[in-house]
Amino acid sequence: MSRIGKIPVAIPAGVTVSVAAGRVHVKGPKGELSTHVLAGTEIAIGGGTATVSSERITRNPAFGTMRANLQNMVTGVTAGYSKTLEIVGTGYRAALDGKKLVMQLGFSHPVRFDPPAGITIKVESPTRMVISGFDKVLVGQVAADIRACRPPEPYKGKGVKYEGEYIRRKAGKAAGSA
Repeated sequence: MSRIGKIPVAIPAGVTVSVAAGRVHVKGPKGELSTHVLAGTEIAIGGGTATVSSERITRNPAFGTMRANLQNMVTGVTAGYSKTLEIVGTGYRAALDGKKLVMQLGFSHPVRFDPPAGITIKVESPTRMVISGFDKVLVGQVAADIRACRPPEPYKGKGVKYEGEYIRRKAGKAAGSA
């Protein structure tokens, strides 16, 4: 039985949650999100909270997931989400060209990344950028897409990595004479 699924989701002031036609809509000061209600679950709204229920709580794996998705949507439209990326490597840097992110990552050409709607990219320094938005899934996917342009390599650690990510290092070739 999901312990997380039983906890009601608090709906703060300024946020509206509605369920219609198998979809749940959450609207708040930062934006509006919507997702489908997972099969076998129901959402009841009342008294400033939203409660997720299921006919068969013990056998429905979507019970806790639906509650977590609803909580993430409420948090996103009120506070938002952000991920920080760091660039490691000599000559590796990032800059904004309007809304586009332009990165020098050791290739013969600059890598350009156009963020989707709802995502804000802020370059704090040439080697540090913050991706923010109100959709947790989209923020994580954009951060993963930027990291995939040049993932950190295990020998020198050069590339784009998440803030605080540990890069497991390998030993290089042993220099020696026979």
